[in-house]
Amino acid sequence: MSKLIVPKGYKSVLSLYDTQTAIGRIKRIFEDKLACALNLKRVSAPLFVTAGTGINDDLNGIERPVEFEVKETNSKAQVVQSLAKWKRLALYKYGFPVNEGLYTDMNAIRRDEEMDNLHSVYVDQWDWEKIIDLPSRNIDTLKKTVEKIVGAICDTLEEIKKLYPKLTLELTRDVSFITTQELEDMYPSLSPKERENKYLKDHKTAFIMQIGDVLKSGTRHDGRAPDYDDWKLNGDIMFWNDILECAFEVSSMGIRVDRKSLDEQLTKAGCDYRRGLMFHRMLLDGELPLTMGGGIGQSRLCMLLLQKAHIGEVQVSVWDDDTISGCKAAGIELL
Repeated sequence: MSKLIVPKGYKSVLSLYDTQTAIGRIKRIFEDKLACALNLKRVSAPLFVTAGTGINDDLNGIERPVEFEVKETNSKAQVVQSLAKWKRLALYKYGFPVNEGLYTDMNAIRRDEEMDNLHSVYVDQWDWEKIIDLPSRNIDTLKKTVEKIVGAICDTLEEIKKLYPKLTLELTRDVSFITTQELEDMYPSLSPKERENKYLKDHKTAFIMQIGDVLKSGTRHDGRAPDYDDWKLNGDIMFWNDILECAFEVSSMGIRVDRKSLDEQLTKAGCDYRRGLMFHRMLLDGELPLTMGGGIGQSRLCMLLLQKAHIGEVQVSVWDDDTISGCKAAGIELL
C-alpha cells in the first residue's frame, strides 16, 4: 500500500523546466566527480541478464524479478534488480588492475517495491565497483571511500547552487560512522527506521554500518542479500532531509564478500543452494578479484539536491491512484 507525505507549505523551488535542466546538470557533474574521486572508468551495462546464473541481485530474497522468454535463444531473461554481481564479473573479464574500477548507469524494475515519497518501481542509480587488494579489505578503506563519495556529493551541491541560487540546501561533509548494533544499544525501544531518523536528526550525515546480520535482539536492522556485501564491512550513506524530516538514504555500499564471508553468509541466510550457481562457484573457487562497490541513487540524489518532496518530481514512473490524486491536491507535480 502506498504512503504519501505532504510537507506543510511545500512548494517546489524550481519550475518543471528548470528541474529538467538541473537534473541533467547534476548527473553530469556528479558522474565526473565520482569517477575522479574513486578512479573509475565508465562502461556499458545490461538491462537484463540470463536467469539461473546467480548474476541477478535478489535484494532481500523476496522480490520477484521481471522475467521474459527470449525467442531466439529459447531461454529466460530477467530485468536486473541491481548490478552488484555483474560488476564484479565485468572487472574480472575486462582485466581491471587493483585500485581501478568501473561505473555505469543502472536502470532496474522492482515491481514489488512499496510506493512512497522515496520509492518507485523504477530504480536508476550509478552502480560502481572497484578492485582492491587484501591489505585494503578493512574498515578504514570503507570509511575513506564513504568520505570521498560524500565529498563528491557536497561538491556537486555547491556547483548546482551557483547555477540555481534559489536552492538553500546545506549538507555537512563531516560523516558520523555508527554500526547498527550501536544504534540498537542507543535506542533499544525504537524500530530501525526510527533509530536512523533520531540519529540523523542530530548528526546530519552518517554512514550506518554492518547491515544484514542478526543483532543482539535477534532481529536484523535491514535485509541484505548474503552474496555481495560482507555484512561486517558494508553500510548506507544517509543525510538528514529537512523537507521530509527524515533520514534519507542515498547509497548502499560495501566491501564485497570473499570466499570466507560468502561461505558463512550463505549458511546464515539458508541459501546454500546458491553454491552451485556460476557466480558463486567462481567466487568460492577464488577466481574473482576482491572488490568493493555500491549503488548511488540518481533520482534520490536529484531529489535531495533540488529540495523535492517526492521522487516522482525527478523521474518518470507508474504511480497508484492515491499517489497521483494526493500529489495533485498538494501541488506536487509528478513527471
